[in-house]
Amino acid sequence: MPSQSSKVSFHFQAKPFFLPKRKELKSFIEQIFNNEKKRLQHISYIFCSDDYLLKINQQYLKHDFYTDIITFNLSETKEVIGEVYISIDRLKENAKQFGSTFFEESHRVIFHGALHLCNYKDKTKAQKHIMSKTEDYYLGLFGL
Repeated sequence: MPSQSSKVSFHFQAKPFFLPKRKELKSFIEQIFNNEKKRLQHISYIFCSDDYLLKINQQYLKHDFYTDIITFNLSETKEVIGEVYISIDRLKENAKQFGSTFFEESHRVIFHGALHLCNYKDKTKAQKHIMSKTEDYYLGLFGL
């Protein structure tokens, strides 16, 4: 089991990219769970390619399309354990499409995965609105 100091981990299936202030980011992600009144045991972020995430999407969700993020809640108790797969390729495309930086987009998606594990949904228009506002709130708290 991960130690208390390693509740958040980052892994790179694809070529690693610069993710500044990792220690502060890990601590902030833990703060999100505290703010949302969820007990975090461990969350792993796996940064990967479009093709890698497409295979996961096909195999586990039976979806045949690219996506920027897939979140798996692996919890068997009230303590949250999760894996968040993020496509670096989608992050780059989304940043261009939405007129943001890669840095901002990566943090938005990182927080998005944490929020899914805090039981936020994004299937309906109303749920997407709440998710987006909550992402904005945490981006602001983080200084973005």
